[in-house]
Amino acid sequence: MTTMSGSDGASAGGSGGRGWFTPASDAAPAERPAPGAPDAAQSLRTAGATAPEPEHEPEPEHAHEPEAAPEPMAAAPAAAAGRTAPAAPANPAGDQLGDSELIGASMAELERSADSATAYFYALLFVQYPHLREMFPAAMDGQRDRLFRALLTAVRLFDDGKLLGDYLAGLGRGHRKYGTLPAHYPAVGECLMAAIARYAPDTWSPRTEAAWVRAYTAISQTMIDAAAEDERRAPAWWDAEIVSHELRTSEIAVITVRPDQPYPFRAGQYTSLETPWWPRVWRHYSFASAPRPDGLLTFHVKSVPAGWVSTALVQRARPGDVLRLGPPAGSMLVDHEADSGLLCLGGGTGIAPIKALVEDVVSRGRARPVEVFYGARTDQDLYDLETMLRLQDRHRWLSVRPVVAAGAASAAEALAGELPDAVRRYGPWPAYDGYLSGPPGMIRTGVETLRGLGIPTHRIRHDSLDELAAQRA
Repeated sequence: MTTMSGSDGASAGGSGGRGWFTPASDAAPAERPAPGAPDAAQSLRTAGATAPEPEHEPEPEHAHEPEAAPEPMAAAPAAAAGRTAPAAPANPAGDQLGDSELIGASMAELERSADSATAYFYALLFVQYPHLREMFPAAMDGQRDRLFRALLTAVRLFDDGKLLGDYLAGLGRGHRKYGTLPAHYPAVGECLMAAIARYAPDTWSPRTEAAWVRAYTAISQTMIDAAAEDERRAPAWWDAEIVSHELRTSEIAVITVRPDQPYPFRAGQYTSLETPWWPRVWRHYSFASAPRPDGLLTFHVKSVPAGWVSTALVQRARPGDVLRLGPPAGSMLVDHEADSGLLCLGGGTGIAPIKALVEDVVSRGRARPVEVFYGARTDQDLYDLETMLRLQDRHRWLSVRPVVAAGAASAAEALAGELPDAVRRYGPWPAYDGYLSGPPGMIRTGVETLRGLGIPTHRIRHDSLDELAAQRA
């Protein structure tokens, strides 16, 4: 549990022994340094800011932003822009702005110096609480980006209680694999407030500080409660042995693993994955099949330039290697109570969860129209086309249309051109629900295309949360 201690906001620079936020549980708060510890400004020049490392891996084509998900504590600051605690008034008498406006204004100012502010936050966190450093990957460049994206996401979702609640609950569950405890949240909140106060001075005030404290306190509680509930029914992570490693192209591998205990998930979801070669570096991959009787899990992985995890999985991993899986996440699920058809757009390795959705429909034994548009840059990138066409041959309600963007299409039945144009050509689709998986740009244009064809936003499903939030903002 997390509660506010004392007033709504103490000074950012001297919050005392336990900071703003004190865990209501019996867990001891994160230990603070001795009085002689170096300050954060010095740490930026020394140990707090890590030396340059190889560039972090870009998210896989079918990866999902939230779950773009953070390393330990990266999402805890995201909670700061969420719902306010009911115990404290969000807009005292005589004030013109509520908490959402105050937080939004400070974030807009902070965005102008996002890199410096985020570096300062981590430097301060590692100096004030040095034992937390081991929970993070060696290189922090990608981590800094994730922190600010998480903050922006939470700000954009401020007025959507359900979506924000689902987002934070998923992050709370996912943070268990890092060893995150309730006692860690006060440390993060304290350093976050100090960073905002330093890099958003024009909008920072006692009222802004109080708004951030109320929001962080209330939403960190959502994450803590979700983690506690999940602990009663699931492990923090699963060990999974690779039983099959198939290279489809020089850059794409289909990897099948056997988890050490039953792994509950639904078709269309994804998980975070850690390799033995890059400890504490996690990446998101979608399940490439619906749940199977034998309990095996399959992933499609494309190596990307400077991609630590993806390159290791494609080029280095072999049967017998053991990976670590986080909990399942994602909301791109089939509504089996609905009568609508499924209009599925999969780009690159984004075809993996689309294939899982098709298998999910098959498993229900209920025929409903499913239209799949499989987009790729070249014929060679249609690495799973044969599998999809076999499914089409077995099920008359399924239609698979490969679309090749670069040059003339020579693959069987492939259409030449851009994916949105092909979808428009075969529309309209008013009786269909949309499902999208692929690179962020494809999801963005795909959502615009489906909305333009008359499919309302609430019937378009994907797990690129930042994209969805940006469109609603």
